[in-house]
Amino acid sequence: MSKFRVEDLAEPLSFPVEAYLSREYAQAENDRLWAKAWQHTGRVEEIPNVGSFITYNVGVESIIIIRTATDKIKAYHNVCSHRGRQLVDTPPEAHSACGTRKQFVCGFHAWRYDLDGQCTFKLDENDWKGKLTAERTQLTEVKVDTWGGWLFINMDPDCMPLREFLEPMAGKLDPFSFGKMRYKWRQWVIFDCNWKTAIEAFMEPYHVEGTHTQLLKYGQYYAYSKAHGRHGVSGFDERDSKMKMKESSTITRAGLGADARVSTYELQNEIYTTVNKASTTETLVNAARRLVDELPEGTPPAEVIKHWLASAKADDARRGVDWPTITPDQMSEAGLAWSVFPNMSILQGITFALCYRARPWGDDPNKCVFESYAIERYPEGQEPKTEWVYAEPTGEQWGKVLAQDFSNMAAVQRGMKSRAFRGTLPNPHQERKVTNFHRNLVEYMGAGYLTLLK
Repeated sequence: MSKFRVEDLAEPLSFPVEAYLSREYAQAENDRLWAKAWQHTGRVEEIPNVGSFITYNVGVESIIIIRTATDKIKAYHNVCSHRGRQLVDTPPEAHSACGTRKQFVCGFHAWRYDLDGQCTFKLDENDWKGKLTAERTQLTEVKVDTWGGWLFINMDPDCMPLREFLEPMAGKLDPFSFGKMRYKWRQWVIFDCNWKTAIEAFMEPYHVEGTHTQLLKYGQYYAYSKAHGRHGVSGFDERDSKMKMKESSTITRAGLGADARVSTYELQNEIYTTVNKASTTETLVNAARRLVDELPEGTPPAEVIKHWLASAKADDARRGVDWPTITPDQMSEAGLAWSVFPNMSILQGITFALCYRARPWGDDPNKCVFESYAIERYPEGQEPKTEWVYAEPTGEQWGKVLAQDFSNMAAVQRGMKSRAFRGTLPNPHQERKVTNFHRNLVEYMGAGYLTLLK
């Protein structure tokens, strides 16, 4: 079936593994996907001043994103118009380059470019007999825009506007005001797997029962997964529909156990200590710890959650952190976590988010760059100073839960190469974000079509 509808994703289906394993497919991604899709490159806070820049590398491309004026950001292909040397080098074994420049000077022949991308100096320009026009020598501009404090680029000059590309996800997450959050930590690593293998590991909670068995005593992890255009959302679900409540689909929910006061704290503390101090906040954990002292035994779960959140909100207000106004309906609609096509994942909370990104490592389909970072609301000027840190994929570096996730990735990549593997069998209810991702990928790549199981 060439044109898969969103409704078809509710049915049992499969898709081929070419997208993960084929070197030809990986090379084609450079032209068909990465050159055409909006992709997240960093945070606005990384380029605070005029001249501040970062680089973003994907496949064979390198992009410079720079603040050219107080209220203006531009992006360029990182390549000199003379002989093709990259203008900004990424240091060996570094995640990316960053800094502040008044101009870019090519390290090969000293051609110079101003912040607006114009070539301002060409050594012995007269030798070209007037043929070095501004159009021929200026840097090639890349579309750049922002949403939620994130920087996005698109190499296609005829691309749709970013907001249109991000909807309806952007509208559903606008109430969280991510632009007011700042980096808490950011880490990266090289994995022996395709970038899709890596990012798909964070598209569904269906894997908790097999991967994070220690979490099962704290909460139910049955989940829904829904497609929203290019993007998708997952959230906690109930096998018994009578047990559903608006708060239960999100990260702010009661844990298992007869006493919701105790189980809420146990779940929050377990998340905080095993997910690298992310997916919740210290404020929320401390407020949950006090529940047994502030509420009588037998308080219904819904009232426990209401009291807990109000208490944490007051705690944050006292230290100068304001909470956004998010209604219960908005919170429920936002769910637990979003996949933003093609390669971004956001697990959001009222004052925090845990984010992932994966992208190719060169043109090798069996390797990728994987990044994760936490953002959080802080009192004005009190956010931590962070930088990208390469971290080996261990529990000591990433926390127990993420290290467990990482243990699957290379094994999945190897397993898909087996002649005994008959093809993917994604869960129609709980892994629809994965199948929707491939439904959209087909539109860019013209390969990897989904088929209904007969």
